[in-house]
Amino acid sequence: KVAAGISRSLVRKTAEAALKDSGLSKTTELSVLLTTDEHIHELNSKYRGKDKPTDVLSFPMDDEVLLGDVVISIERTVQQSKRFGVTPKEEFVRLLVHGILHLLGYDHVNGGRQAAKMKRKEEELMAELASLYRG
Repeated sequence: KVAAGISRSLVRKTAEAALKDSGLSKTTELSVLLTTDEHIHELNSKYRGKDKPTDVLSFPMDDEVLLGDVVISIERTVQQSKRFGVTPKEEFVRLLVHGILHLLGYDHVNGGRQAAKMKRKEEELMAELASLYRG
């Protein structure tokens, strides 16, 4: 276990399922970093100009094989799981799916149709992955 019941296997299975659903091949590479609020705060400030911690950051790569990096705060994951009434594993899966969707070009920042499309896709993937976080 890495933290909060989150294992390397959970990370791998979640990422593989999300990438497979998007039609990407098994040769696609993705980096996932589980970190602290302090570290994600630094990254959020440096790369997004937001002086506060966040739950997940995505850094896309302009490459056919290297999809990009997803950074997730374990502290935020645990806090949000309590607030949303879910397990840390479920919240982690949601954050990883959310981060991967950003790498795949989904966006919710400006609201509207794009946000609705991303929310639908996130909910679809969460339903498909339920056995990973409920099991």
